[in-house]
Amino acid sequence: MEDVLVDKGAQSNEVRKDNRSVNQNHRQLNVGLLGLGLATYWSQFEGLQNRLEGYLAEVERRIEGKQRRIVNYGLVDSPQSAVEIGHMCRKDDLDVLLVYVTTYALSSTLLPLLRLAKIPVLLLNLQPEPAIKYGVVNAMLSRTDMTSEWLAFCNSCSVPEISNVLQRLGMPFQVVTGVLNEDQECWSKIEDWLQAADVLKVLAHSRLGLMGSYYSGMLDIATDLTQLCGTFGLQIEHLEVDELSSLRNDVSTSEVQDKRNAFNEFFEIESDCSEDELIGAARTAVALDRFVSYHDLDLMAYYHKGLGIQANEETMSSIILGTSMLTGRNIPVAGEYEIKNAVAMKILDTLGAGGSFSEFYVIDFAKDTILLGHDGPGHIGIAQGKIKVRPLQVYHGKVGKGLSVEMSVRHGPVTLLSVAEDGVHGFKFVVAEGESVSGEILEIGNTNSRYRFSLGARAFVDNWSAQGPAHHCAVGVGHVAAKLRWLANLLQIPIVQVC
Repeated sequence: MEDVLVDKGAQSNEVRKDNRSVNQNHRQLNVGLLGLGLATYWSQFEGLQNRLEGYLAEVERRIEGKQRRIVNYGLVDSPQSAVEIGHMCRKDDLDVLLVYVTTYALSSTLLPLLRLAKIPVLLLNLQPEPAIKYGVVNAMLSRTDMTSEWLAFCNSCSVPEISNVLQRLGMPFQVVTGVLNEDQECWSKIEDWLQAADVLKVLAHSRLGLMGSYYSGMLDIATDLTQLCGTFGLQIEHLEVDELSSLRNDVSTSEVQDKRNAFNEFFEIESDCSEDELIGAARTAVALDRFVSYHDLDLMAYYHKGLGIQANEETMSSIILGTSMLTGRNIPVAGEYEIKNAVAMKILDTLGAGGSFSEFYVIDFAKDTILLGHDGPGHIGIAQGKIKVRPLQVYHGKVGKGLSVEMSVRHGPVTLLSVAEDGVHGFKFVVAEGESVSGEILEIGNTNSRYRFSLGARAFVDNWSAQGPAHHCAVGVGHVAAKLRWLANLLQIPIVQVC
């Protein structure tokens, strides 16, 4: 038999081409919806079944979304039908399941379905109106009609029963209680849960690129990659700076000029920036685009000292503008090989809050505020004005010099998120809600902003640090702690909200 030589590199390239869009095809959230009922009632109470099906249709209308596929299974009212629907849930590739407890129903009806479906569950305990019309019900001539009216409001009756069974069996679930109509608080919670479920799916179909090595000496950023993949579902690709440097050599003059022109739209370039350095940064940015596309990356963490090999030093000293542009188009990039923070940035970005790489800078005790920021990429989507480009004679604590970016986070409500190591659960979320406020910042060519927290600066730093969050965090605009609580629950990890 003749030896057959297989070009593994070429084979790998073909696989990459075939799989490059696979993750994109799974970005739609597949939501299952069903109403829980009791078959015995339908023959006893005329019209009750149709009434409850109408309520279920109203839930479907309210949860519809552009990136959601809703599969409405109707009323499930017996263990036999539950088994059939459970199998259908698996065939329909559902991501989450909403169970509307429409009336009293048996826990034995729901259990076989959930055991087969094996997906996150939200129990909807939604009354049709804020209160039953007691006078109207009591004036009915038929006790049967009175009972039927009561059963249409009897959502809460079996929720404790179902919760008891699921709790005893260790099956995760959450409950939202409220009113079917005109209850903004209730529907906001449901929407937050669905958005958290969407983040869960995005993470499970995201590829994290790790280029280089850890910043020496920062023990807090060391990450268990097995736990990371197991918890968040990420796919990890280990990458080499040499590859990026090689791609940089192949960039054409026209591509460099196009990217240089794009810099003018994306950034506010200070007059003392060297044109040679801008051209070098443009060359690296083009190479980065190819690098990210080839490896099909959705987020990235990097660090490389760049000592000894001139090409790599040039690549790494000119990378910040390109990584800022990637971050701005929803491919967050964290420096210093801060893997956990890249994940935090991706979470906030998927929630529409942005997500900028930060660490504590200084406390302004006079103004009771804290300055947070970082060197490296900035997120234009949450910037207060355009991102500025400034030249630096030295990258503090790192090799080289060159162009850097300076920005402040948009003034208004913000959320800080740290994905922190947890000795019991692998990871936990440390969260704080505060406000980005106007005031003087350090014009040192870094991202930095001034923040105020309800605890006050002194107590905030103490309470935040007490959670062991690592020294980096991600900052996003808006208050999204409620969504992060849902996400933590879906991931089955702890969450601590400092303020």
